[in-house]
Parts: sequence; structure tokens; C-alpha cells
Amino acid sequence: MSTPANQAAASLRDAIREAADGLINREHLAELMILAAVAQEHLLVIGPPGTAKSAVVRRVAQSLGGRYFEYLLGRFTEPSELFGAVNLGKLREGLVETDVSGMLPEADIAFLDEVFLGSTAILNTLLGVLNERQFRRGHTNIACPLRLCVAASNALPDDDSLSAFADRFLLHVFVDAVPDARLEDLLAGGWAVGQRKVGVRADMATLDALHAAVPNVNMGAVRADLAHAIRQLRKAQINLSDRRIVKAQQLIAAAAVLAGRNVATRADLWPLVYVVPSAAGQQSARETLRELLAEARHPLLQAVVETAVQQPLARIARLAETADRLLGAARGEGFRGEAEALLREIDANFGKDSLPPELSARRAQLVVAVQSA
Repeated sequence: MSTPANQAAASLRDAIREAADGLINREHLAELMILAAVAQEHLLVIGPPGTAKSAVVRRVAQSLGGRYFEYLLGRFTEPSELFGAVNLGKLREGLVETDVSGMLPEADIAFLDEVFLGSTAILNTLLGVLNERQFRRGHTNIACPLRLCVAASNALPDDDSLSAFADRFLLHVFVDAVPDARLEDLLAGGWAVGQRKVGVRADMATLDALHAAVPNVNMGAVRADLAHAIRQLRKAQINLSDRRIVKAQQLIAAAAVLAGRNVATRADLWPLVYVVPSAAGQQSARETLRELLAEARHPLLQAVVETAVQQPLARIARLAETADRLLGAARGEGFRGEAEALLREIDANFGKDSLPPELSARRAQLVVAVQSA
């Protein structure tokens, strides 16, 4: 990968950390937004109310800069509330033109909450914006700069027409309430988030530079593995449309780019889990593709890979980073407890004979540090 692309990936790493800091169990959502933005695909987030869906999207958008549009849809939402009102001056001249200033057609990043409550007119217009990056209404026909649209809902729709619309979002992610074991972290993180503003750590030029590298990724080495994965999914009754299968390559290539490579490998196949549209299907896909995804790992998108595959190798980058943080920080009151917890997690995932080189020296240093603490 070129130096500019590596620098762009580094700035996105800062943006993810800035946005996700304090948002417990939501790091994977922030990282998935970055993957989607680089691939220029769209993301559907499903989860109950009050699970920080909008907070994550808003903070990631702030850290990336650019023009941001957000709207909560309802049964009576008018198309003009998203796309802009008809220009009355032009209407007097017999032209039906829309004033899109500050509206969705001008946005770089958009968030549409309760998207399935939108009317047929809204959803049909959205399809053009999402798929073709074009807004057409009357005499108005403009190109949209949209890099990423995140839509959210409490549940997947049962209606066939709405399900077809949901299928246009290539990535689906499901979020739940923070578990009991992390309630203290939730309280502390939530309080800190309320006191701290998100700074801009990247920009649209960063995303564009990385997106430009995606078509240049060599997919040849991984295409046979991808085809094998699709066959395995079909045998498990997990069927993906041809469109989703083909577009999954865009996500795999984007994962390789963000890892600093121009050749896709088995380590980049993990986005396939998020291409499966249902929660039950995703869990089944993890089990079905367990062997094929065993090599999945990523230096930048650590949380989302770990959530996708739930296997030891995907945890290496996070464990190593946590060890470096503990070893490099001042030995405060909580050091011993954190270090011992990290050592337990390392030993639970890897035996002495299978301990990766990235963790071997760090584990030894942690043992010495704990003994002297």
C-alpha cells in the first residue's frame, strides 16, 4: 500500500478511538461504519431503543467531518423533510425544482432513524440516492456526495416490500443492551461521554483516498475461498442474493485496504458475516464458516472482527494493544487487577504451545510487572 493510504488509515484509527471512547460494547459498530464508508456501501443497524445507535453514528460522523444529515422518520414524514421543499420561485416559472440546501442530497454521511416508517414516496426516492448517488425529483437531477448512509430500526420488517428495501443495505448489524457484567463500565463511560466533545480526526478526502484504492485490490487469491464460503452457507440454508454475494467483494477489498494491503487474503473474509441479513443467520454463519474464518484478524478494525468471528486469532491485536497500554502506563492502583485479568484472557485463548509471537514477549513482561507490583 502507498504511504498516503497508510496515513489515511492511521487517521481513521484515531477517528474510531475518538468516537467510540466511552461507548461500551459499541466499538464494533463504529468500526463497521468505517469499513462501510471506505467501501461506499450502506449499513443497517437493528436494536432496541436506548442502545446508543444514534450516539455512535453521530460521534463517528463528527470525528470524520463532512456534511452530516440526521432525521427521525415517522408515519407522517413528508419527502420535503428529507430532500428539501419545492423552489417556489422556479415553480412560478413552470419548473419543479427542489431546494436541497442542507438536506440529505447534499450530505456526505446520513443517519435515518426508524427508516422503515418512511412512506413509499420517501423510500423510492431513497433508493436512487443510496444505489446511484443521484437525486431525481421533477426537473431536479443532481449527483449526491453521499459516502455512507446508516439506517436504524428496532426490528427487521415483516412486510415483503420493506424487506426488499432493507436488502439494499449491504451490511446488517444487530446490537443489544450492555450486559450486567459491564454495567459499571456503562455508567462510567456514559458519564464521561456526556462531558467530552468529539474532535475531527479525519475528513472526506481520507475516505476518498482509501476508497480509490479498493478497485486495485487483487481478489484472485481469495476468490476460491469466498466461493467455498458461499457454498457452505447455502448448504446451511443461508441464502444470499447474487447482488449481495458480488458486493461482498467490495467489503473484503476495503478490509484489505484498511489493513494496509493490496492483496485480499483469508484474514479479510470476515465481512461476509455482516452481509447475512438476519441475526439468526449471522450466528449460523459464524458456526458454518468457523474453519474458514479462523485466520480472521485486522490491525485497525479489531472489535468488529472479534465480534464477527468470535475466535482467538481475532483477539490478538486487541490483547497486544491492551498489554502495551498497561506496560507503558504508570503503575497505578488498578494496574495489578487489570494486568491479571489480561493474563487470564490470554491464557484462556492460547496455550503455551499456541501463544502467538505478538503476545509471547508481552505476556512475559506482564508477569514480571505483576510480580513486582
